[in-house]
Parts: sequence; C-alpha cells; structure tokens
Amino acid sequence: MLTKRIIPCLDIKDGTTVKGIKFVDIREAGNPVDLGKRYAAEGADELVFLDITATIEERPTFVQLVKDIALNVNIPFTVGGGIRTENDVSELLNAGADKVTINSAAVKNPELIDTLARRFGSQCVVLAIDTHSENQQWEVYIHGGRKPTALKTMEWAAEAAERGAGEILLTSMNHDGTRDGFAIEITHRLSTSLSIPVIASGGAGSMTHFYEVFEQGAADAALAASVFHFGEIPIPDLKHYLKSKNITVRL
Repeated sequence: MLTKRIIPCLDIKDGTTVKGIKFVDIREAGNPVDLGKRYAAEGADELVFLDITATIEERPTFVQLVKDIALNVNIPFTVGGGIRTENDVSELLNAGADKVTINSAAVKNPELIDTLARRFGSQCVVLAIDTHSENQQWEVYIHGGRKPTALKTMEWAAEAAERGAGEILLTSMNHDGTRDGFAIEITHRLSTSLSIPVIASGGAGSMTHFYEVFEQGAADAALAASVFHFGEIPIPDLKHYLKSKNITVRL
C-alpha cells in the first residue's frame, strides 16, 4: 500500500504566512522559511507554498523566497501562485522548487498543462482545483476563489489528468478554514476515478478528519494549514495516530 502523505500548506501574502476562512478573513501565521524548517524537522512529507495574491495582482511568484526555502528545507516542496508560462515554471524549478501548482492559467489555457508536462515531466505539474458546491454541484473557481467558471470539478480533473497533470490538489472552498472536516464525498469520487494522486485540502480540524479523508475519501495526501501553524496538531502525533488506525504513513 502506498504511503499516505501529510502536507502543511503555507499561504504567503507579502512575504508572510497567512491563513483565512473560506478564502477570506486573513490573519498572519509566521515566517514561511521558519515554518518550513520546522515542518521538515517534524516529519512532514512535503510542503506547499502558495503566493495567494500573485494571480490577482498579476505578478510572478516570489522567486527569492523560493530560493530561501530551498536552502533551508530538505523535503520536496511545491510552489504556486501567479504561474502563467513555461518560463515562470523554469525559473521556480531552477530556484529550487520540486513541483509547481497551476490553477487559473490552466483554466484559461488548458494546453498549458500539456506543454508543462512535456517539458518538465508530469511529476512536476500539480493542478490546483478550488471547488465550491452549490445544489450538490461541485464547480471550479479561479483567481483565488473569487471568480466562478462554467467548469465541473470532476470533468476538469479528468481532462487535466489526460493532459498530463501529475497530481490534483483539491481544495473545497465550502470547507476551507472551518475545521469541520474535509470534503469526503468529492474527494472520494476524484480519488477513485483518476489514475493520478489526489491531495485533499480544506477543513482539517482534528486528527480524526485526517483519518476520515484517507479511509473514506481515499485521498493520497492530506493538506492543512492552521492546525499545524498554531500548534494544535503536532505532525509527529498525527502520524502516530494514523499508524495506530492502520493508515500507512512515513514515521
């Protein structure tokens, strides 16, 4: 059985780690490099760094920050926010990132997924999907969750996989920051229908929620932010808990 991954997410705004609820009500959470070092030492499997206002402000991701992270972190890390071109990806990978995550640019130009997968390899390309459910219909949003699209989440994820995306980072906007648990149903549907890994994001509030998204949601990885940033769930404790529940994790 493949090892399930625990991934802290650092949302970065103006060089500082922040956290919101349902993509708003932002508050500061600390220095991203220091937090990354801490999580690597605590046994996180990977890290995700998202420059959450790069797309809205129409500017590139902070390359210097990526370099600083690479110098201080010894586990794989993914970078996203404001990535629009092959050159953006090349610059970030050369700065030390292991993967990139794309969202808005891929929705606007789906062929970008094919291009990046061909040039850099599918293992580098993570498609982020910010999804919102209304009337039991899960639909894709872009621009940091501010702009709805006509895309259905299941269909878009399947197309991205066919085009060469190596992973899906699925964030439920309904659950983000609520600490009421992950979006189990849509996570399970994606995880069991796709041939690529699905990272569940949005809603972690307890160790039980992680167990549920692995056991019931069939997720390959679980991503969270505030419960890690503010010390409410220590990663070593979480991993020992999951192991006690027969979830395969790296200790």
